[in-house]
Amino acid sequence: MFKRSVTIGRVDKIDLPDFGLFDVDAKVDTGAYTSAINCSKVKVKTINGEKVLTFNIQGNRLQEKRARTFSTTNFKKKKIRSSNGTMEERFVVTTLVELFGHKIQTEFSLSDRSKMKYPVLLGRKLLRMGFVVDVRKKNLSYQKKYKNEDSSTLKK
Repeated sequence: MFKRSVTIGRVDKIDLPDFGLFDVDAKVDTGAYTSAINCSKVKVKTINGEKVLTFNIQGNRLQEKRARTFSTTNFKKKKIRSSNGTMEERFVVTTLVELFGHKIQTEFSLSDRSKMKYPVLLGRKLLRMGFVVDVRKKNLSYQKKYKNEDSSTLKK
């Protein structure tokens, strides 16, 4: 994906443009294979003979009460090992995540992360696209995003 490795910290703020979510808190987790996003009311409905997955996503932070409903026909069910070590069947969707100015298509499992500190978890499947994790750092993509925006504003 990247021409050379990109260093990412232990946490960052990411954009999920398909969901209209920007600067979302995310934890980098090399122990997790699949990335995960905090969702609720996950259901499969049949509409005109086609299976449609609907789910709610809160805003950019876990504390936000405002939830938006999304639906997709592009989903699958996978067995995923949860943080407590048990296997769970979860729905997985493919969407874009924006990091370091690059839009990367990746999978997110839909999970109730409401008791977790971060609404999004970035797993190894995404990280293997060319990221190196430095746990001493944080918000490197976020800092780069706003540094670039600040410098483009200054040029005008």
